[in-house]
Amino acid sequence: MIRHDTPPPEVDRADHQLASDLAEGAAELLVSLRDKLESDGEPPYRIKALGDAVANRWILDRLAEVRPDDPVLSEEQYEHPEGVRARLNAAKTWIIDPLDGTREFSEIPRVDWAVHIAIAVDHVAAAGAVSLPALGETYTTLHPAVVPPHDGPPRLVVSRTRPAYEAMAIREALDGVLVPMGSAGAKTMAILRGEADIYAHSGGQYEWDSCAPVAVAAAAGLWVSRLDGSPLRYNQPDPYLPDLLICRPEMADVALKAANSPYGF
Repeated sequence: MIRHDTPPPEVDRADHQLASDLAEGAAELLVSLRDKLESDGEPPYRIKALGDAVANRWILDRLAEVRPDDPVLSEEQYEHPEGVRARLNAAKTWIIDPLDGTREFSEIPRVDWAVHIAIAVDHVAAAGAVSLPALGETYTTLHPAVVPPHDGPPRLVVSRTRPAYEAMAIREALDGVLVPMGSAGAKTMAILRGEADIYAHSGGQYEWDSCAPVAVAAAAGLWVSRLDGSPLRYNQPDPYLPDLLICRPEMADVALKAANSPYGF
């Protein structure tokens, strides 16, 4: 299990700031683009595709200008084998999802979509930023959020279409309630905002889906791990990272026990 008193690898303050700046810049771009595409009457599939492509290009161009030697792992960029070798041998790697929650981005006026910018060092989500563009908010490791106190029944953020079995087991164990939502970033930031308490996922994800949310959540003192309690490891040869648990630390033991019981809790 991850010890929350163990600090992540050191990252230069300038890189923390750059992650924040990139997330906010891409967020502004996406808000403007979404408004234009809506006014132009573009169909949802075009809104999704253009949002991903435009934000990805903008982020990669900025990184190429200011961090030309840093490798990047992006959802929207084909990774050549030489690129894989370069990032595996690098001291740090940027891991980005230019638009997390493309479906929600195309379903105007939904707000549960995000921009993820992260830095992995020694396989740890060491720094990052998550922007919620439609809300005008960005959460960062540079200025960790203060999570509001828990109040009421535990709330579990889950997929809008396929809540994880483990989330259902945790809900039963804690007598909690489910809160359907899009975007891994939006779900995680809901905990930081005091709108939820637990995010348990087992439906399949990739490193870019969780690296920035995990970095920001850990900086704010939340529990972050795989569903079996083991550490989340980033910058791997295969970026598939199918499950995670992010929650208030006082709920972690019960959540892990319920998630790993063959019969629920």
